[in-house]
Amino acid sequence: MSKVNIEHTTNPAVIKYVFDKIITESSFEYNSIDDAKNSSLVQQLFHLPFVKKVYITANFIAVEKFDILEWKEVEAELKEIFEAYMEQNDSLFTEAKAQQLVEVYAESTPNPNVQKFVTNRLLSNQHIELSVQSEAVNVPLAHELFDFPFVKEIFISDNYVSIQKSKDLEWFEINNTIRDFIKEYLQSERRIVGENFSPEKKETPDNDQKYVTTNDDISKEIIAVLEEYIKPAVAGDGGNIQFLSYLPETKEVNVILQGACNGCPSSTITLKNGIEATLKQLLPGKIGTVNALN
Repeated sequence: MSKVNIEHTTNPAVIKYVFDKIITESSFEYNSIDDAKNSSLVQQLFHLPFVKKVYITANFIAVEKFDILEWKEVEAELKEIFEAYMEQNDSLFTEAKAQQLVEVYAESTPNPNVQKFVTNRLLSNQHIELSVQSEAVNVPLAHELFDFPFVKEIFISDNYVSIQKSKDLEWFEINNTIRDFIKEYLQSERRIVGENFSPEKKETPDNDQKYVTTNDDISKEIIAVLEEYIKPAVAGDGGNIQFLSYLPETKEVNVILQGACNGCPSSTITLKNGIEATLKQLLPGKIGTVNALN
């Protein structure tokens, strides 16, 4: 019998059910019962009134709920559903899985050297930033993208890939090439992120307080604001913002910008007029400056 463990996430609306084996070699995102034609289990989930979205990849199922109840009221019941289903079935999917069409389209970002390639598949629940091919050994999709000589940096998150190109080419020259490659890769259902992937730790200056992660009450308030107000907008531009530290003596907030935001000519304006202004407005008297440490 398959064992399923419950894992809570940083998003209170999302919970993960982690299986003791790989349940799919691909990744899927379902927003309604109409999307779930390839899985009777997912269809069953959407009959539950609190289920908003379902994500399946590797060895886990992530479920996002509507804000009509707390997870503690239903999480054990869902676990029983998953274990009972896997005891009676060899797979989560029907044969229709192979017929799913992959869609990929390109979106421009504020960074002229970065393009965002959006798909109708969940690619990763992690924020994966890669600067060289050697970092992508356990991220097969990115590893193959680095074979293109014009690909300089890659950021994978949710259902999109942000790619930074070399400056000697224009996007109209390479857009179709990248889009067709990603579409073919996903259609072939090859693995996107390996089981053994873990982000490489970046070297940081020794004894520099700015780089020491903080977890005090104000830090938690800052993280909450970033998650609710800032991250969705940044993700829309193909990037991510990661909180690092808060220094109470100077009221400095230190963050890491990823994806299209890293190296973007307008990132300074966004940092000051967008992120810093929002934090000052929502946390009055607690914020001095916001610094991007990369």
